[in-house]
Amino acid sequence: MLILASKSPARLATLRSAGVEPEVIVSGVDESQVTGLPPAELALALAGLKAAAVADGLTGDRLVLGCDSVLELDGVALGKPASHEEAIARWKAMRGRSGVLHSGHALHDLASDLVVSATASTTVHFAEVTDEEIAAYVATGEPLHVAGAFTIDGLGGAFVTGIEGDHHNVVGLSLPLLRDLLARLGRSWVDLWPSG
Repeated sequence: MLILASKSPARLATLRSAGVEPEVIVSGVDESQVTGLPPAELALALAGLKAAAVADGLTGDRLVLGCDSVLELDGVALGKPASHEEAIARWKAMRGRSGVLHSGHALHDLASDLVVSATASTTVHFAEVTDEEIAAYVATGEPLHVAGAFTIDGLGGAFVTGIEGDHHNVVGLSLPLLRDLLARLGRSWVDLWPSG
């Protein structure tokens, strides 16, 4: 019933841990085509593009969920770093500070052709990590694969001292927001759970 338009293993794991087993279809959207938007709007626009790309050509009583996350620091949207050097520079800028992780969610109901969308935002507080810790973390490669160059559910978890908001959102998919989007479509969260 639910199709996840994302290759993110963290988003898939979040859904699975909540009792939802989605089908995964990667959108293939070129994220660089959207520019010039404030961070929260950028996340929402990219989520909408991903949902639309996967929904196009599909039919049936299914829901397509597109998500995208960006970290806002000093008013700038930070996605995945392009290189080890960029990840190191970003961590030096983030350490001891706070940023806001925005995750855009777009849910396309194929049966009704309705789309609902919203952004969840969570404040993330970063530890005062050392240059050595930054270098070691970036050397693992993990920061290169995620928005904001950090994870809260992986190796980077020790470098996050606290959050304000939904912790699922920091992983890239807000379960409470998804439940609200489903309700706006007249659907129930518990209907996504396997029957029997």
